[in-house]
Amino acid sequence: MVRPFLQATAIVGALALVPIANGAMAQVDSDSYRELDTFMDVYNRVRASYVDKVDDKVLVKGAIQGMLAALDPHSSYVDALDFDNMRIATEGNYGGLGLTVTMIDGAIKVIAPTEDTPAARAGIKAGDYITHIDGKLIYGGSLDEAISQMRGPANTKVTLTLVRPGQEKPITATMTREIIVQKPVKWEVKDGIGIININTFSAQTGADTRAAVAAIDKALGHKPLGYIVDLRENGGGLLNEAIEVSDVFLDHGEIVSQRGREKTDIERYYAEAGDLTQGLPIIVLVDAGTASASEIVAGALQDHHRAIVMGERTFGKGSVQTLLPLGPETALRLTTARYYTPSGRSVQEGGIEPDLKVPQISDPDYKDRPVFREADLRRHLINEAKVDNSVLEDDGKPDPRFTESAEALKKRGIEDFQLHYALQTLGRLGPAPRAVATATPARKR
Repeated sequence: MVRPFLQATAIVGALALVPIANGAMAQVDSDSYRELDTFMDVYNRVRASYVDKVDDKVLVKGAIQGMLAALDPHSSYVDALDFDNMRIATEGNYGGLGLTVTMIDGAIKVIAPTEDTPAARAGIKAGDYITHIDGKLIYGGSLDEAISQMRGPANTKVTLTLVRPGQEKPITATMTREIIVQKPVKWEVKDGIGIININTFSAQTGADTRAAVAAIDKALGHKPLGYIVDLRENGGGLLNEAIEVSDVFLDHGEIVSQRGREKTDIERYYAEAGDLTQGLPIIVLVDAGTASASEIVAGALQDHHRAIVMGERTFGKGSVQTLLPLGPETALRLTTARYYTPSGRSVQEGGIEPDLKVPQISDPDYKDRPVFREADLRRHLINEAKVDNSVLEDDGKPDPRFTESAEALKKRGIEDFQLHYALQTLGRLGPAPRAVATATPARKR
């Protein structure tokens, strides 16, 4: 999640003007300088004695990256390529496969394929590991190098070799690159119900969600029976867009708060009057790929009893990253706060537990494929509430409603069981009374 550059710069400037006020702070600085002396000793010895001559920029960048990696998985140094990646994620289009990936212990791991892209059509799934690109081993290389190799001009081919936990043999997928157009919101109508699929929180997600509500009304000629907001495999994005999307469905109340290091460092964000969906029933679909900004939306609607959250427990990323500019094309992405749902819950580690747990039984290998969440990341932030996540896990007892096989579902024409179940549930609920508008404080801007 990203704050505006101007705000972040102002914070840094204010801190830089604070003088050393007492002996304790002076002692801290003295200890810090001793540690920096150790760092400089290592730096100079590497420059003088390493088997090959080393570029100073490589050493400094490596030191910065190592320092931030020691903090948590989401703090990082942003260079020119990272800036370009962030621009693409929030604004632009690119030639590639439609994959969101991360690096874990030198291996490239798939977070999620984007819907209706070459990667999604090739059957690549969250949790897959990419081992080779065009037959060349990529283990041990950088994440940037792997991303650059997967991107390229449209209509060119690339072959990925993947390892899927639970399968003995590697998977080979040859795909043709396309221009990946960022479409953060898609909508459709089924059985008189509006389905709004939000796959990322980029610069236009809030506006596109409002447009989707209006388009559904126009297509039907009246309000639908209710709405399904699909946040599955949505890895998050911009904080302000998560607030805008939540505000589409809420008429009043707090949406989210973020809290920094000091007890007084709290910012709260509120909904403005006017629920565009007029109090109609809502189901929010979530899974283990629902993360960050997506969890803000799901948590806000759940806490206000505005929606039924359905699916599987979410990813559990409850931290806020601020971009602190260092130069024209470089910045520090630093974890500066935790966020909390309106009831004061932190989703860090534990995620959001659905009101109604519905497994994706239409996925043939859903039982065998390991689930990847925030708590699996090295050096992840600890939930300050010390939640015992074991109580959130499956108790192992099969639910008779969810015993049908993927093959049997396919014969009945059901390819997405969670969506099918949500449609059935909303159909049973029927229209709800419209909510009464109440005055609320203006949202913090």
